[in-house]
Amino acid sequence: MNDWAPIAKEYDPLKAGSIDGTDEEPHDRAIWRAMLARYVPNKGVTGDPRLTLFVARLNLQTTEEKLKEVFSRYGDIRKIRLVRDLVTGFSKGYAFVEYKEERALLKAHRDANRLVIDQHEIFVDFELERTLKGWIPRRLGGGFGGKKESGQLRFGGRDRPFRKPINLPNMKNDFYGEGSAEKRNWSREGTRDWRTRDRDHERSRDKRWPERERSWTWGESERDSKEERSRGRERKDRDR
Repeated sequence: MNDWAPIAKEYDPLKAGSIDGTDEEPHDRAIWRAMLARYVPNKGVTGDPRLTLFVARLNLQTTEEKLKEVFSRYGDIRKIRLVRDLVTGFSKGYAFVEYKEERALLKAHRDANRLVIDQHEIFVDFELERTLKGWIPRRLGGGFGGKKESGQLRFGGRDRPFRKPINLPNMKNDFYGEGSAEKRNWSREGTRDWRTRDRDHERSRDKRWPERERSWTWGESERDSKEERSRGRERKDRDR
C-alpha cells in the first residue's frame, strides 16, 4: 500500500480495468485483447513526448487553426497534429500539441482541461504513448477512457484515477481463521434454537387442537339443544 498511487506509473491492462488496481483476473474481453496485444508505439511520430499534450473529445469540425488559436494562449507551439482518418480524411476527435517550453506545457495541462471548443468540452493530458511504459491504446482494449454503456471503463489516469483500496487483512484473517470456530458454534447454536422453537410450536399446537375440538363439540351440542327446545315449543303451540 505504500507504493500505491491514483495515477498509473506503468500501464497494466489488468490494473487499468480495475477500479482500484487490485484485480487479479480480467472481467471483460477488452482486457484480454489488451493483455494479448503486442503494441509498439508509432516510430513515425516525431517530436519531444515530454513536451506534448494529448487533446481528446474534440468536435469533429474543429480544425488545426482553431486548436492553434486556443492553445497558443499558453505558450509558443512547435507543432499540432490533428489525427485524421486515412481513407476519409475526417477528424477522429483527438490531437497532439507540442510546445517549445515545459512551462507552457504545464500551464496548458492545468488550465485547458475541460475547456469548451466548438461546443465540446475537451480533455487534456500528457502524451502517454511514448512516456508510459506498457501503454496500450483504447482501440486495442487499453487506454484509461471508455463509457459505462460499453462496459469498458478504465482507471488510473487523470480522467479516472484509481480509488484507494480498503486494506483489511486482519479482519479477513479473523473472520476466516480464528473466528471460524466461533462462527461454527454460533451456527450450530442457531440451528439448535430453531429446532427447539419448532418442537415447542408443534407441542403447543397439539395442545391447542383438542381444546379447539372440545370447544367445537360444545358449540355443536349447545346448538342442537337450542333447536330441540324450539321444536318442543312449536309442538306445544300446535297442541293448544
